[in-house]
Amino acid sequence: MERKKITITDLQAKKRDGKKITMLTAYDYPMAKLVDNAEIDSILVGDSLGMVVLGYESTVPVTMDEMIHHAKAVRRGTKYALLIGDMPFMSYQVSNEDAIRNASRFMKEAGCDAVKLEGGSEVVGVTKAIVNAGIPVLGHLGLTPQTVSKLGGYKIQGKSAEAARKILDDARLLEKAGCFAIVLECVPDKVAKLITERISIPTISCGAGPYCDGQVLVTNDMVGLFDRFVPKFVKQYVKLAPLILEAFKKYKSEVETGSFPAAEHTFAINEEEFSKLMKD
Repeated sequence: MERKKITITDLQAKKRDGKKITMLTAYDYPMAKLVDNAEIDSILVGDSLGMVVLGYESTVPVTMDEMIHHAKAVRRGTKYALLIGDMPFMSYQVSNEDAIRNASRFMKEAGCDAVKLEGGSEVVGVTKAIVNAGIPVLGHLGLTPQTVSKLGGYKIQGKSAEAARKILDDARLLEKAGCFAIVLECVPDKVAKLITERISIPTISCGAGPYCDGQVLVTNDMVGLFDRFVPKFVKQYVKLAPLILEAFKKYKSEVETGSFPAAEHTFAINEEEFSKLMKD
């Protein structure tokens, strides 16, 4: 069967049919191409790039220009997956007009299919404004990294009945505001299950257990390229960093000992032509 471009309606149909949604992050062309070739449903150009690619201590310093730069590269490597751009801190909080302008940059400049923004009741108005402007929005509840200082650090959200009810209420508000799906990050699995059952749009788990309609991981985490820390909810399918480091060390050694480049890595000139050169 010929592979087709994934759309928002495809993701929503998966929820109705009880099929799981797959999502991974990507921040550049080669990684996006690999994720797309693996037939992952959706690629998120996450502001997590601030930490795993740019070396910031958090996602807060990431700018719109940085997000657009990386999203454009990811688009060039993405043919089939639904591409979502993550709106960085303070790109949508100032005003609805500012939010629409920034969201439109992801669509017009980077070729994204949708945008993601963090928050619940406090972003309902801006979510409606962006959706009404014709731009699909993916919500994000639970642990919201852009406001992690307000949450008291990187902690599980929704552990008490009151806190869990707030996330459920916010999920309903985002659904009503027009979000096509919602990421639930670091939420207890039973709470995520309840939310998934109570709303009609897909839920995507990021450390929220197996009962959501789909899963998302930061690719650099799950392939072992980010070594500052590994979240509990991440499964590392391969550890690339040690393999790459070993390759670099081997290269250094071979250059220093003269074993690289070898004959097979070298271009030769015709001996007759070289003789002419030597006579000059």
